[in-house]
This record gives sequence, structure tokens and C-alpha cells, in this order.
Amino acid sequence: MTSTYGPTVSPRQAAVRRTRAPGHAWPLAHCPEAAKAARTITRVVLAQWRVADEAADSVLLTVSELVTNAVEHAQPPLHLELSRDPGTRRVHIEVRDGGPAATESAWAASRTRGEHGRGLQIIDQLTAAHGDRAEPGHAIHWADVAIAA
Repeated sequence: MTSTYGPTVSPRQAAVRRTRAPGHAWPLAHCPEAAKAARTITRVVLAQWRVADEAADSVLLTVSELVTNAVEHAQPPLHLELSRDPGTRRVHIEVRDGGPAATESAWAASRTRGEHGRGLQIIDQLTAAHGDRAEPGHAIHWADVAIAA
């Protein structure tokens, strides 16, 4: 794997996204507190969808990692989108940002080297599939988390 904005090579990365059920999107402030806000939103949605605790934990950690990467490495704006696909029994997460930042955020630059670099490995372990795509003016990082066996 390379950086968040380079090619993501994962054995579980889907080549083509299927059509999915429409989801809900929320704007997030482009700041370190965005991950906490995203987890709060996600926790409420997962409770409404009656997602089991273990699966919910995987979704929450994935959301946190994707949002944190966007705050550290991307430009604003920042949006979270959640949807579920009853057919595949997966929660689909999308984090849309303003594309790669020219420099790291001050928050990310202040952290030690040992605090960086594990996010995509965590996402790879927690998800059924994940990837990213660039669209004019922004980037979208997505992940699918299985919510039932």
C-alpha cells in the first residue's frame, strides 16, 4: 500500500462498486475533533439500524480512521456518508474530502513518527472491501464493513 492518496493495493479492495442503497451524508468540521463527531453520528445510525455491537465496533473504528486520514492529509470540505446494503449485509462508509493537501496539517505534523502509518492496515483488517477514487475537486475514500455472518 502507499499513502492515502496513492494507489491502495489490497486483496480485499473491490475493483468496481455495485449500486447501493442511498445513504445519509453529514458535513464535518475539518479539525481533529471530526473523528469524534463522525463516531457519534455513526453510533446513532448503527443503533437505528440495529447493528450488533461487534460489527458496530468495526464500523466505528473504520469511520474514525478514514476521517482522521482526511483531516491529516486532505483539504476541506469533509463529509461522511453512511448507507447499508441489506443484500450484502454490509455498511458502506464514504468520506469525501477536498483532495490531497499540499502539506500535512499542523496537528498531524506535531505527532511522532510512531503515531502514523497504521490506519490503512487497520482498515484492511476490519473491512470486506475498501478503496478510493478521485472526482473533480475532491477525493472519496470508502469502505464496506460486514454486519452479519
